[in-house]
Amino acid sequence: MTASKQQFLDNPLGSETTLDDVLDAFELLDDWEERYAYIIDLGKQLPAFPDDERVEKNYVHGCQSQVWLIDHFDQDSGRLYLLIDSDAMIVRGLAAIILVALNGKAPRDLLTTDVDELFEQLDLFRHISPTRGNGLRAMVGKIRDIAARQAA
Repeated sequence: MTASKQQFLDNPLGSETTLDDVLDAFELLDDWEERYAYIIDLGKQLPAFPDDERVEKNYVHGCQSQVWLIDHFDQDSGRLYLLIDSDAMIVRGLAAIILVALNGKAPRDLLTTDVDELFEQLDLFRHISPTRGNGLRAMVGKIRDIAARQAA
């Protein structure tokens, strides 16, 4: 079953769960064990990903885990909506953080969002493995490529 427009629009990440929510949660949580649990819980908010979209063209290369990404550009609103899935729970959570920051933005706004600054604010790169960091960058890179094509 291919993703419907509604599946993209119903994604709570970036609308109901905002970047401020994530930043506030990280500030309230005392240690990284609690933060990891929170990241994993965020990943549980990812909407179902259609099995028939788990194909090569949607695969994110550069991730240690298996990651798939699909997009929908809504002509009416001029916004780009994303769905991401992974076979690893922590990666699903990291993908959720990316969606909180980028999902539902106009492509030009998405391209000017400093995701690296967000990762620095959350201190993620010091607390995840280098291969997970590379995977984060690969997901963001693929999203930026999609946004650049839509903005052109």
